[in-house]
Amino acid sequence: MELKTRVDREEALAFLGHRGQELGDLRERLERAACLCEKELVPRGVYREMDASEALALLPGRDIARHVEGCARVVLLAVTLGTQSEMLLRRERALSATDGLLVDACASSLVEQAANVLNGHIVEEAAARGLAATTRFSPGYGDLPLSCQPAFLVASGADRALGICATAAHLLVPAKSITAVIGLYPGRGFVREGARCSTCPVADTCALRAQGRTCYGNPA
Repeated sequence: MELKTRVDREEALAFLGHRGQELGDLRERLERAACLCEKELVPRGVYREMDASEALALLPGRDIARHVEGCARVVLLAVTLGTQSEMLLRRERALSATDGLLVDACASSLVEQAANVLNGHIVEEAAARGLAATTRFSPGYGDLPLSCQPAFLVASGADRALGICATAAHLLVPAKSITAVIGLYPGRGFVREGARCSTCPVADTCALRAQGRTCYGNPA
């Protein structure tokens, strides 16, 4: 599915390590990079729901088990900017090292925002069924190893639907791709006991918070 979203300019600056320094003409160049990503790249995503026990058989580690504890169902999601993002990044880096860095940061923001959009869709769909949702948890968080990526891609269908694969070092290709797990918990609407933005790894870039909402139902 296509995911309509935009580059968060401030998030892109954060990816570049910006801490309030004067930008000068870099602000204009960043805007060009953001518009380029929004024009040329089409974020796409896929997700699959399964029994929690089936998901945990694919996802080793104590941290993910704790994250989905009490969840009857689990959703595997993946988003990507596709092979076009690889070509765009190569082109911009060849033309200018600085513009290449700016486009890279904007592409990173775009795929993060796409993950937030798909996350929000899953949360709302779950809420309509009377289920709460956990926050996202990705391979590489805690003790959930990157080595689970190949099995994750197959189980979620992201290998076929999105063309994402993993290298021998378990890095995703295209690089501007994200995989994550969301647990679904029987409860009231979005609410899951203990869910807090303050403990969420994506709190700073969450599209739901930007809208004054959360993935667990209470005001942000």
